[in-house]
Amino acid sequence: MTSQERKADAVALNWKEVYYTNCPLVSASNVDQELGWTREEFKKLGVEYSFMRSRRETNWYPHYIHNMDNLIRFGGLFPPIQVHADLRRTKLLGVTHAPTEGGGMLVRARDDIFRMSELKGKKIGLTKSLNTIKNDWWRIQEHQGIELMLRMNGMTMDEVEIVEFPYADDWYDKPEMLDPMENPSELWLKRDHKHDLAFRPLETALEQGVVDAIYTQSKVFQHLQEATGKFKLIEDLARYPDWTLQVANIPAAITCTTEMAEQHPELVVTFMKGMIKVGRWSNEHKHAAAAILDKQTFYKNVDDTYEGIKHIDMVPNLSPQNLVSVDIGKDFMLKHGYIQNDFDVNEWAAPEFLEQAAQELLNERWSKETGNKLPDGSTLRLG
Repeated sequence: MTSQERKADAVALNWKEVYYTNCPLVSASNVDQELGWTREEFKKLGVEYSFMRSRRETNWYPHYIHNMDNLIRFGGLFPPIQVHADLRRTKLLGVTHAPTEGGGMLVRARDDIFRMSELKGKKIGLTKSLNTIKNDWWRIQEHQGIELMLRMNGMTMDEVEIVEFPYADDWYDKPEMLDPMENPSELWLKRDHKHDLAFRPLETALEQGVVDAIYTQSKVFQHLQEATGKFKLIEDLARYPDWTLQVANIPAAITCTTEMAEQHPELVVTFMKGMIKVGRWSNEHKHAAAAILDKQTFYKNVDDTYEGIKHIDMVPNLSPQNLVSVDIGKDFMLKHGYIQNDFDVNEWAAPEFLEQAAQELLNERWSKETGNKLPDGSTLRLG
């Protein structure tokens, strides 16, 4: 399928239906897709809550361009930045950050390369998606990580040879990928995602010596790649104390359309209630959450997933520090032409939905745990 033939299809708008989509990364949504707690919250409103791809009419592209008014997205940072900057206005509802996964530099295990300075004059790969509909988030991540690692070692992009690798990036359009899926986990039942090189397009080029180094994600892809015995990491942004280096398509962002926020705020609050509940459970039961997340993410196994998430706050927030991380990602995209328009991240953020969701959950907990112990005529009873 050519880029001209690709298009973003979506089911017709019905406000009695809310759809979600998420990336295979660490988020409450990726845990909730197995627990179903957010769906229960929507049932109280008489609203059907479903995975975006549960309908044949909807293909994968709304995940990237958010062309559904009744869609809530929880996923990597760079696509929603592009949507808000250049495509349509959205609301930033919350983020989940993995603050020690800035990215690393991967080389062949047996090469006589042990330091970044030894990459001077050598070839570093950089992908380029030929899929013009979707955001090229993997290239942005590579570009940012390579530039930062060189800078942390007193080097610039001019001291290495950047080799571009265009690739089709078209698995979204394959017939078997367009069958309806009730749960995002079903996607990974059809793909051995932990070993599928479609998600690591430069690994073969590195192994074959076409390039000398490539960017990879700290801890996530890294451990799968090193486990082959073929590769090693010679630099890792995660080892630096500077938290501003840890923006590798993260923090994961929750976004909804302005139309949903303004016309049906109760739907947004309901989603955030589900994320808070699942996030709290995940924080209290990290091993159980790791077993669920291992089905979707790119950590090596359940134990590796647990090590990756044990210090991550799974309850979404809009903390000042995390909003600065979002701003860093946005500024990099603007500086390098990955978005055309600038915007104020603090104005994008809409904390009122998270605040109301937290308050409603507090009231419900008071009513359940304390209200039934009060006299029938008490003015303190909530419900």
